[in-house]
Amino acid sequence: MTQNCSGAVDQLAPADLISFLKAIPDGRYRRGVRYPQWFLLLVAVLGILSGCRSSRDLEAFAKRHRKALNQALGLDFKRWPSDATFLYLFNKAHLQQFGEVLQAWMISQIPGGTEGLDQLVCDGKTLRGSAIETEEGNHRFVAQVTVYARALGVALAQKAYDTHESSERAALKELLSGLELEGVVIQADALHTTQAFFDGATPSEKTSSTPRGPTCA
Repeated sequence: MTQNCSGAVDQLAPADLISFLKAIPDGRYRRGVRYPQWFLLLVAVLGILSGCRSSRDLEAFAKRHRKALNQALGLDFKRWPSDATFLYLFNKAHLQQFGEVLQAWMISQIPGGTEGLDQLVCDGKTLRGSAIETEEGNHRFVAQVTVYARALGVALAQKAYDTHESSERAALKELLSGLELEGVVIQADALHTTQAFFDGATPSEKTSSTPRGPTCA
């Protein structure tokens, strides 16, 4: 997490997602901004959890729940954000910081925080329809690695990569590098269960003074 967000996040109430979202710097130009960034991000989170798959879906969601959102959040918006508003938000927002802040909020929901994060489940999948044939006759495709928190039953982090440019091992190592892994059991495919997986890892990536590979599941 960047220095701009980490200090603010550390001081937030554990269950207050809105305060976490407010810690993200607003990347939009001030002129013409009608809705605060935290509100749009909150609507996006709620909309995606409700099945929204596009900016038009988010506009419809915001329209449908405008009165309920106003009442719950103490707001008085007469209109709802348009699809163009969400597209502009996603184009200008610090999405990486948003992911990090959302991850920090999810971890805060675990009793004990990171100390209660005792088991992670890692899984890699190929994205359907992403395979293309190269000039050499090989196939390249887009794959995704996900790290799940067993205590919450949700995904803490995800990373997509081009198999022609990276690998599942590299992607998983990058995801785990941002988490405190002391005492954490990591379940992953057999290809990760080697001593070499943590070779060259920074102290925050190591599970002990003598690091071991993830548990084969």
